[in-house]
Amino acid sequence: MAQARAAAGDGDVAIQGGATTINQYLAAGLVDELRLHIVPLTLGAGTRLFEGVPPLKLEQVKSRAATSVTHVTYRVLS
Repeated sequence: MAQARAAAGDGDVAIQGGATTINQYLAAGLVDELRLHIVPLTLGAGTRLFEGVPPLKLEQVKSRAATSVTHVTYRVLS
């Protein structure tokens, strides 16, 4: 994260990855905004988003539905 912030300067740092990666950054309190792209697909196994993450207060900022996906943006308040 330190290297990404240094490279971004005054810009934003985007973290992309699966639930394990995102959960680690959420648990560390390093996420200001969370953008989820929700697709109705059952895989049968995997890591749950927010698993092992302390309770968070999220404020929905935006949502947009498309044909096969819903895009939701949350601001992380705590």
